[in-house]
Amino acid sequence: MVRSVRDTETDADPSDPAVWQHAQAAQALPLADAAAALGQLDATLAAMDPTAAAGSVTRLALTEAEAMLWAGGIVLPREEIGRDALDARASSDPEAMRLARWALRRLEGQGGLTDLPAFLGLHRTSGTEPGAAARLRGPDFDRGAEDYLSAVADAQELHPIVSGCRALLLWRQAELSPPDRVIEPATHAGRLMAQGCERLPFAPLGPAGRRAWTAGGSVAERLAGHLAAVAAGAGAGRRGICRVKTWEVEARAATAAIRGGNAGRVIRVLAARPLVSTEDVATGAGISRMTAERMLNRMTEMGVIREITGATRFRLWRAKLSAA
Repeated sequence: MVRSVRDTETDADPSDPAVWQHAQAAQALPLADAAAALGQLDATLAAMDPTAAAGSVTRLALTEAEAMLWAGGIVLPREEIGRDALDARASSDPEAMRLARWALRRLEGQGGLTDLPAFLGLHRTSGTEPGAAARLRGPDFDRGAEDYLSAVADAQELHPIVSGCRALLLWRQAELSPPDRVIEPATHAGRLMAQGCERLPFAPLGPAGRRAWTAGGSVAERLAGHLAAVAAGAGAGRRGICRVKTWEVEARAATAAIRGGNAGRVIRVLAARPLVSTEDVATGAGISRMTAERMLNRMTEMGVIREITGATRFRLWRAKLSAA
């Protein structure tokens, strides 16, 4: 059951949709700014070809998963998460990596939002993983999930961004995750906020979300911080896409002296994916594995791309983007 917690400033129930409607009206301008930033990011993705857009979403999701874990006290760099996603297994905390893999799939759009056991992947866990003892199970979880979904649906008049902020509170009240697990409610709220977007599967908050995901205070205070984080995260996401486009132009200029079209094809693959292996490049560029490896090594020497293989034998590369 969703527990009712009183707002210390107004003595109102902070889960009450009417309280959020009032806050939404009072913060109409910041909400408009956040919605505009999110809309611009979605429009940027919609204007890209599907492969490049999917790669941009993965970049956004890696940044988001890193920030969500950090907000929960877990430091796991996005490159480690990306390496793991390509089966270049890293030596990171297995449970942290499990959460990161789960978040990456959900942020990329996998899984519905109304079947919470499936959304959380509870059928895949044994119940012995760290933190499992603090999670509701069986009928207790089912009741909490039903109350949460009912409460979310009970405020259809709220803007999706505002509804996402409220959902963070409702999730905690329903005790659907262990108390210190930020990544689960943050991921569900992120997906909720992107409902209605054409290409964007979640609303990115990025590093700006670390405070918003764990915020306390009044509804007005929660919403103010949340709207600022959405605007910052969406703006940073769009700038990140622009940096990749700029890199692609500069990389083509830097490799113009290389004969043939292989360099351009390799650059196109690197622009479309946050991390690539030799096999990825060979397949995506339509060249042999030997040619792909030769091109990757040459472009690394030229300073156009960066190898991030790390301690594993599985070689990986990424575009060498300019500083944000």
